Formats: sequence, C-alpha cells, structure tokens
Amino acid sequence: MLWILAYLGGVLTIVSPCILPVLPFVFARAERPFVRGGLPMLAGMALTFAAVATLAAVSGGWAVRANQYGRVVALVLLTLFALTLLSESLATRIMRPFVALGGRLTALSTSPEHRDGIWSSVLLGVATGLLWAPCAGPILALVLTGAAIGGANASTSLLLLAYAAGAATSLALALAVGGRVFATMKRSLGASEWIRRGLGGAVLVGVVAIASGFDTGVLARASLANTSRLEQAAIDKIRPGPAPASYRVLGSDLGVEGAFPGFPGGGPWFNSPPLTAVELRGKVVLVDFWTYSCINCLRSLPYVRAWDAKYRDHGLVVVGVHAPEFAFERDSANVRRAIADLHVDYPVVLDNQLSIWRAFNNQFWPAHFFIDAQGRIRAHHFGEGQYDESERIIQQLLAESGRSDVPTGLVDPNASGAEARADLGEMQSPETYVGYARAEHFVGGNVTRDAPATYSTPNALSKNEWGLDGRWTVHAELATLDAAPGRITFRFHARDLHLVLGPSADGKPIRFRVTIDGAAPGDSHGADVDASGNGTVTAQRLYQLVRQSGTIGDHTFVIEFLDPGVAAYSFTFG
Repeated sequence: MLWILAYLGGVLTIVSPCILPVLPFVFARAERPFVRGGLPMLAGMALTFAAVATLAAVSGGWAVRANQYGRVVALVLLTLFALTLLSESLATRIMRPFVALGGRLTALSTSPEHRDGIWSSVLLGVATGLLWAPCAGPILALVLTGAAIGGANASTSLLLLAYAAGAATSLALALAVGGRVFATMKRSLGASEWIRRGLGGAVLVGVVAIASGFDTGVLARASLANTSRLEQAAIDKIRPGPAPASYRVLGSDLGVEGAFPGFPGGGPWFNSPPLTAVELRGKVVLVDFWTYSCINCLRSLPYVRAWDAKYRDHGLVVVGVHAPEFAFERDSANVRRAIADLHVDYPVVLDNQLSIWRAFNNQFWPAHFFIDAQGRIRAHHFGEGQYDESERIIQQLLAESGRSDVPTGLVDPNASGAEARADLGEMQSPETYVGYARAEHFVGGNVTRDAPATYSTPNALSKNEWGLDGRWTVHAELATLDAAPGRITFRFHARDLHLVLGPSADGKPIRFRVTIDGAAPGDSHGADVDASGNGTVTAQRLYQLVRQSGTIGDHTFVIEFLDPGVAAYSFTFG
C-alpha cells in the first residue's frame, strides 16, 4: 500500500505551489516530441530526485553538502539553457566551445540539428531533479521517515522513485496540454520566436526563485492549494489511523490473528541472548514495539515493566522491539544507555532495519502483540491506554497455557516524570517536528534548508505556532544551533511539554533556560528542569521541560540555549 500512497503523493504535487518553480523547465520541452523531449526530461528528473532524496534521508550531512554543489551546477546549466532560449545567436556562441571539442555536449543548444536530442532533455531533467524541493506533506513525510528509519535499501529508493514518478505523471499531463496550447498559438499567431523567448524568461524566473529560496520558503507554506488535506485523506483510505484494539470479553475465544514470526533480522540483543519463536514455544509472549524518545512509548513503559515483574515467574516473556524513529535511536550505545536509565530488565532487540516491524505488519509506536503458548498471535493493541484489558489478556493466555498460579488483580504503577499518564482532556497541542520534512505551524520566517540562516519569531503567536530565534541550520529531521544564544518559542496548551534534544556533535553538554510566559517555571517545571528553569542537554533523548500545576491554559514557552551545537528534533505534549 505504501507504493500507492507514495505515487499518489507525487501526483498531488501538480496542485501544490511548490511545483511552480520547475514548471518553466518542463514547459521548455513542450514543443518537442514527447518521446524525445518530455519523457526523457521527466525520467531524468524522477531518477535524480529519488537518488538524491535517498542519500539525504539516510546518509547524513555529507550527502546534503554534496547536493548543495549539485544545485549550483544545476542552476548554472539551467541559466545557460534559458539564455539559449532567449537568443539563437547567443545559443550559438555558448555552444561553440562544446562543438569545437568534438563532443555531442550540445544538450543546451537550440539549433535545429540538436533541438530534439534525447540527451539534452535528460540533462535538463537531471538539473531539475537536483533543484526540485517538493512541499513536505503527510505522504512525503511518511516516505522520508521510512527512509531515515530503514536505512539505504532498494525499498527506500523505490518508494521515493514512486513519489517522483507520480509527480512526473502529473507533469506529463500538464506538458501534453501545454504542448497543444503552444502548437495552437504558433499556428494562429506565428509566435514561435516569442513563445521561445517567453519560455526562456520563465526559466530564468524559476532559477531565481530556487536560488533565492522562494520555493522552499514562501511556497512551502502558501495556501494556494492545500494538498495536506488531500494527502491525509489518501492515507486514511489506504492505511487507516490507529483505532482501539477490539478486545473480546474475557473468557471468550480471542481468535487467532496469525503465527508468531519471531524476530527476523533483529539485533543486537540486550538483557538476553537472541530469542527465537521455537525457543519461546510454551511461553506466553508480549512483544512491545517502542523507541526510547517516543513519549507515548514512555507512558506505556511503566505497565510493561510491571507486567514483566508480576508474571515473569508464571510463564510470561516480555520482549521489547526497539524500532527507531530518529537516526540517533539506531545507535546501539544510545539504546543500551536508555535501557539502563529506564530500568528495562526484560529482553530488548534492536530493529534498525524494521524487519521485525514488517514481519508483524506493525504500523505504530507503541504496539503490543499478545502471543499464546502455541506460538499464535491472539490479540494486539496500538497506542496508549486499555491497560486493564491488556493485563486480562495476559492472565487469560497464561491460564490457557495450563498455569494454575496466575496472579489476579491489576497493576497500578506509580509513574512519574515523562512516564506519568497524560492529561488528555487538556492536551490541545499536537506532536510537532522541528526538521523541515514534517514541520508544521512554523512562523519564524522562510526556512533555508540544510544551510545556516538567522531566524526571528514574531512577537505574537497563536496557539500551536512556534519559531526559532538566532542562527540555526534546519535539516529534514532536526535543527542545530550554530551560534549561542538561540531560542525556540512555542505557544502551547497542555499540562506537559517535552522536547527531544541532543548535545553538540562532540558530545559537549548544552546549558539552557526555560521560561513560561516570560517567567521562571517555578512549581510548573518538568523533570529535567529546576524551578528557576535551568537544565542541561547531556544525551540524545526526550526532555520533560514543563509539568504545569494548577489550571491549564494557553502559555508561551521559551527555551534559550546558552551554548551552541544543540540538536532539536520534536515537541510532544501530555
């Protein structure tokens, strides 16, 4: 289903304002035969975008920096291309050195003998693929997140290629219509020369828009065509969001949802040697999919720990499958430290390639799968909540396995800090990502992707709006502070506010200070902040910064970093 979603997301880019800067490059081939002009151009664009996006999603900063040079080359090529459209004589002078070298590097030439060349269209498509920055709607965010989590593999590249193919399909339709319009104009007005010059001017405008960052700033937030709603509807149709698990009345047949697939491709293991489905036959198994910076996972963790402690000696085996969301959660040393800090004593397996995730056909964090002593999945639950029902299923499966000493009653863990239950009645702020791939409600100016820029937050924010102050580099997954001081401001409505943070690249701790409505938090400070609002980022993890006391309302949160190098990933609330 993800292939369909990715393709549909690409198709919808035609009604997105972010496609506007590359339309001139596409229409510049409207007069050529589609097979020799439009098709090679769109194929080059799709393949280049898929390759660059794959590298950017899984390879870190070096790929981003390399692509910056590619963008410069592409801008130069497209500028030359625009000039050849504006003037035949200029085209001849520009291409004379290439011709003199004896090569067929006349990709930018508009002379009649080269006008229909396939390779000229391919080169134009490659340049367009290096420059195209589509709006990061829900579908592209889903694809990029999967790429970042799953790492470099064929599936990652093919999903991104499906997205690019969808965009190419819609552009091909636009090209077909545009070609007919241009042909009609030429026949009726004899305006061939003016059309060509107009296209040259449009290409130059597109180059300026991309070089100035207009395509990734204003257009990314423009509401000319709200594709997010259309994309979310497509996601909901093909892959519905989480719903409460359909637990049956205790004592009835829970049914069988499938065979226990074991833990294929996972590792390393913590707190245990590797476990297999065969070894676990005869045991009741609870498989908990989690990741250590996920607030929903952290709030369910006290119950999982309590079930392990209560039922371990009565036939239950709890296995945590750590399926990372952010790149730093793939580091086994980080995971090992988090397991110790969170007092997780049961077996945990690292699932960096999401092979176990896919084997269970899982879709969410957290997710619990209940497996009986015969190796069958009998029930599952996505998300937080329904802890009493979950524990009764454990009790029932243990009783079915022949255990007569199954403890009764229900656990009631006394969770604190970030693990405490959320105040759902007051939680009006959504999870919000800082990186541009999934950022929403950002109001701090145009975002410069993957390069340092200075940002300023407006004085007045509406609920759930946020911004940056100072010099930051915003990447797809995170933003890093280039020079201290720097601030993040968020207007929120919730009891708790958390922020996933990491120290500088060299591991140096980062000092910060938190204020709420301009004052120290006092009794409303979180577990990682004192009453004066002071705290330190020492590791890559989730930090609880606010836990309000008293009446909950709309408040302005500010975190000021006193040292450079901090990495900020996402806000969550409770």
